[in-house]
Amino acid sequence: MRVWKQLLISLGVISAGVLLWGRFVPGANDMLEAAGLPGTLVAAIAPAGEGQAEGGREGGRRGGFGGGPVLVATKPVAMSVVNDRLNAIGDGEAIRTVTVTPYATGNLTEVLVESGDRVEQGQVIARLDSDEQRIAADQARVARESAQQKLKRVQSIKSSMSVAELQDAETALKAAELVLQNAELTLRRRDITAPYGGVVGIISVNAGDYVTTTTAIARIDDRSEILVDYWVPERFATSIRVGGDVSATAVARPGETFNGKVQAIDNRIDQESRTLRVRARIENPEDLLRAGMSFQVTMQFAGDLYPSVDPLSVQWSAEGSYVWRVKGEKVERVPIHIIQRNPDKVLIKAEIGEGDQIVTEGVQTLRPGGAVRTAEQDGQVTSSVTEGT
Repeated sequence: MRVWKQLLISLGVISAGVLLWGRFVPGANDMLEAAGLPGTLVAAIAPAGEGQAEGGREGGRRGGFGGGPVLVATKPVAMSVVNDRLNAIGDGEAIRTVTVTPYATGNLTEVLVESGDRVEQGQVIARLDSDEQRIAADQARVARESAQQKLKRVQSIKSSMSVAELQDAETALKAAELVLQNAELTLRRRDITAPYGGVVGIISVNAGDYVTTTTAIARIDDRSEILVDYWVPERFATSIRVGGDVSATAVARPGETFNGKVQAIDNRIDQESRTLRVRARIENPEDLLRAGMSFQVTMQFAGDLYPSVDPLSVQWSAEGSYVWRVKGEKVERVPIHIIQRNPDKVLIKAEIGEGDQIVTEGVQTLRPGGAVRTAEQDGQVTSSVTEGT
């Protein structure tokens, strides 16, 4: 069969289908008029009955299309706040942490603390063998005393001594004092002390072990305060301030809330995760928290206020998203920009105000300027008729 014959047959089948649809589908003429087809063509495809024609003329006067005012359901616009709360997971660290190592090499003679002990600043936690250093310190004291005595003798017979000899005696005494100071410092460094107060972690060395300057003797945590590092989304970057309030809940202590302040904010956004690193400082006066704990961090902000509408009211077209707003007895199409979509509401940016009635049901046959009647109005009319009866 030739192509033109196939086209004619296809055109005939399509035309017959359109005519049948127009004859038997209710409201077909309304849809054709809404599509912008001429009235004569609409009448030929889907002729309206007498009652429907009257309704169409009335609808033309009131709503602009054949079926009269469209019955719709509406919901008022509410105002909702977004970006008013931040929840993040963070890791805790002690305000100060140090791994104590010796200043010198040698054998441990004593370990004076145990794991979990609380120590004070300067407290000796372990000692190295120091016999050689004690002998060197005693020798330095003897040398200093000899230099002092020599200087006294020179000063007592100053008249018969030259200036050079006096200066040599004074220099010898200063040198002896420096040697003694060095010997005493070397001796003191055989004692391993805590640089500040805190709690001692697990000790993995014992008396008799040979240690070097890289051997970890103990780890001390100052847990008077806990630092919590967490990452926040980029949109909060301009809202967070140093000194801002923070509340945190430790996963290990559910139901307890610990308050603190923002101590530091990183100077750049991480380009891979689009997040910002923030450090909070949490008070720990009762020593309930430990370094390494996981925390749920919460921050409150003023937030941004946006109109919220029912998700059913949001429609889409080639130009973007929009909603239908009822104004008087007609509807108007309002373009919107979606800010946040939730299961029960959608936050939008649009030229609408709180309390505006937005169509949620019956949006399929609406067009700008079309007449509508709401379900609430229908309920009032039905109620009035019932009371009159």
